[in-house]
Amino acid sequence: MFWLALLPVLLILILMVGFQWGASRAGSAGYLTALLLGLLVFRAGPRLLAFAHARALLLALDVLYIIWGAYLLFRVVDEAGGIEVFGKRLPRLTEDRGLQALLIGWAFASFLQGVGGFGVPVAVIAPILIGLGFGPVPAVVIPSLGHSWAVTFGSLGSSFNALLAATGLGWEQLAAPAALLLGAASLGAGAGVAYLAGGWNSLKRLLLPVLGMGALMAAVQYAAAVGGLWNIAGLLGGSAGLASGTALILGRKRGRKGRGKVSFLSRRLLIAFSGYLVLVALTLAVQLIPPLSEFLGRVVLTLEFPEVSTALGYTVPAGTGRMITPLRHAGTILTVSSGLAFGIFYRAGWYQKGAGKRVLGSLVKGMIPSSVGITAMVMMAVIMRDAGMIEQLAEGLSRAVGRLFPLLSPWVGALGAFMTGSNTNSNLVFALLQLRTAEVMGIPAAVILAAQTSGGALGSVIAPTKVIVGASTAGLAGEEGRVMRALLPYILLLLLLLSGLTAVGVSG
Repeated sequence: MFWLALLPVLLILILMVGFQWGASRAGSAGYLTALLLGLLVFRAGPRLLAFAHARALLLALDVLYIIWGAYLLFRVVDEAGGIEVFGKRLPRLTEDRGLQALLIGWAFASFLQGVGGFGVPVAVIAPILIGLGFGPVPAVVIPSLGHSWAVTFGSLGSSFNALLAATGLGWEQLAAPAALLLGAASLGAGAGVAYLAGGWNSLKRLLLPVLGMGALMAAVQYAAAVGGLWNIAGLLGGSAGLASGTALILGRKRGRKGRGKVSFLSRRLLIAFSGYLVLVALTLAVQLIPPLSEFLGRVVLTLEFPEVSTALGYTVPAGTGRMITPLRHAGTILTVSSGLAFGIFYRAGWYQKGAGKRVLGSLVKGMIPSSVGITAMVMMAVIMRDAGMIEQLAEGLSRAVGRLFPLLSPWVGALGAFMTGSNTNSNLVFALLQLRTAEVMGIPAAVILAAQTSGGALGSVIAPTKVIVGASTAGLAGEEGRVMRALLPYILLLLLLLSGLTAVGVSG
């Protein structure tokens, strides 16, 4: 029964890696396999499966609303040229290659992951680094490694929201351990970027900037996540890195030039950043003004589900499905922010004719395939849970690996992200398994789930789909293997770090 329960997941991995299927096709195949196994092998009747589909649709709606909103805001800013403004302004700050790598390949990459994700950090930054004199392979590897730690709370928290939706646990339980593990990964990523910029001499020379910027980014992301602002925690962490790196460089310039004024901020830069300032302001208002939060939270979308059982005796208890508060949902805040940002850019004259149509067209074109894949994987995961397949896998895994399970948890998340190309998908597919295995073994589930999504964040940057995108922007089409070989040792070292920290976390 263990291998039959594992079959839907194995099928997705084989189809995506061995046959190069996209997430929508592979996810649909996994869903149909889980459905047939649930019906014919695990004896989940039509009534149980119907309720499982209803639960899954609620979860998928919750996840997709944020993903669509995040991509919409990114496209609104990008269509206006806001991302290009950052890309042109930052390289002018310093000619020091090491500091350029830290500021652009680490801090700016993390900021871009915080606001958009979807492969944007490498696609934007690799050409910039090549223009500054970096080789094509380092130009791809540096931002890939640099933004890896920001994936979970990046893309406006879409991966973390998927973790919440899949497990049913609250952010209050999961935010702190996830942010701690990712904070450690941030320091490791920064050290790796410094080394890539110039070897051991560069790392030793830039050790203090790495420690200072990394600690600040990790602390800001942690504070935002545990304060309930998890959907903008990655954005704030990346912004803190940009601010601290810029301040460091400007401070060094002032030291060399005496009291001479060194200007970086400009009206154009503030306009470029305005969309995300609006997002931060709206998020803070909704989270920190109790009357407003209470008013917006009055509308709740959910469903009540009765107790159901399979013919083999596995019972799904009665309960409430995923609760969605549409008026204060992160997706709504993102959509409103997108509209306000569009108005700001329009008034500033930054748009060409037909900008709105291009934004909406790219939104639909870019999001429909991934949305199909995510929905299929959500339905597969919920069917596997409600039919008792996850229970079978959890019991088998706990017997097979025993006390080694905490050490393996980050690698499971990384494997899922590597195979599916997304930390979001990895969380949807594997979070329930990790949760139930932790419960069977009696170890802290929050730490294991933090390891799942942290490992998934690292694994997502070496996913073939992401590497292909990055390589294409650096003129390395057909040479993706060079990028993979150069990036893999750094990711493996970070995963080993997470394994050790996870083991400490469950024992402490």
